[in-house]
Amino acid sequence: MSTPVYKRVLVKISGEALKNGCESDILDFDFMDKVVLSVGKCLDAGVQVAIIVGAGNIWRGARKGVGMNRARADHMGMLATVINALALQDAFIRNGRKAKVLSTVEMNTFADFYTQRDADEYLNAGNVVIFGGGLGAPYFSTDTPAVVRAAEINADIVLMAKNIDGLYTADPKKDPNATRYDDVTYAEILEKDLKAFDLTAISFCNENGIDSFAFGLSDPDNIYRAVMGEAIGTKMHK
Repeated sequence: MSTPVYKRVLVKISGEALKNGCESDILDFDFMDKVVLSVGKCLDAGVQVAIIVGAGNIWRGARKGVGMNRARADHMGMLATVINALALQDAFIRNGRKAKVLSTVEMNTFADFYTQRDADEYLNAGNVVIFGGGLGAPYFSTDTPAVVRAAEINADIVLMAKNIDGLYTADPKKDPNATRYDDVTYAEILEKDLKAFDLTAISFCNENGIDSFAFGLSDPDNIYRAVMGEAIGTKMHK
C-alpha cells in the first residue's frame, strides 16, 4: 500500500453530491455506499477523516425561501445538513465503520453537540466524524464551517469534493478554452475572482494558512486518490 500524503483530512461534500442526480429521492444510497468504501480505504491507510455535508439536495434557503426571513430560511438549511449527516452516518455503520455526528445546533436526541475536544477524541479513536448544522449561525454557506472546522481540528487539508474536477480559468461548461489549474494561491483566486468556493472561506484559508484541494466526486474513489496525493484536481494554498 502506498503512503498517504495526509494524516488528518476534512472532506466537504455537497448535498447535491449525495443526491447524485437521483430524480426520485433526496439521497442516492448506492452512491453514499461508494463514498463510504473510498473513505474506508483512507481509514485503512491510517488517515483520520472528518466530513462536513451541505444540504442543497433538500433546501437552499437563499433561493427557495423567497420572501422568507433570511435567518429562518438558513436555519432550515442548517437542520437539513443534519438529515444528510445522519444518513451518511448510517451508511458508515452499515458498512462496518464507526461514525459520529456532531451538530453545532443542540439536538441531543439525534446527534452529539459539537465541541473541538470531542471531535478530536472521536477522530483519534478511529471514528469518522460528520459535522452537521453548518456553522451554527445563518448567512454562511457550508464552505465556511468546513474551513473553520478544519482549522479547529488541525486537519492537514480541506478536500473539496465537487461536481467539477477542479478550479478552472473560466466555467468549462461555457468556455471551451477554459483550462484547469493544478496549483493556485488564494491571492490569485481573489484577484481574478475565480469561482473556487465561498469568498469568506477563501479569505479565512488565506489568513490562517489552510490548504485545500478541489476535485470531482463523480468517482467517489477520488477521495482516496486525493488523500494519496494523486494530481486529480487543484491544490489551493496561501
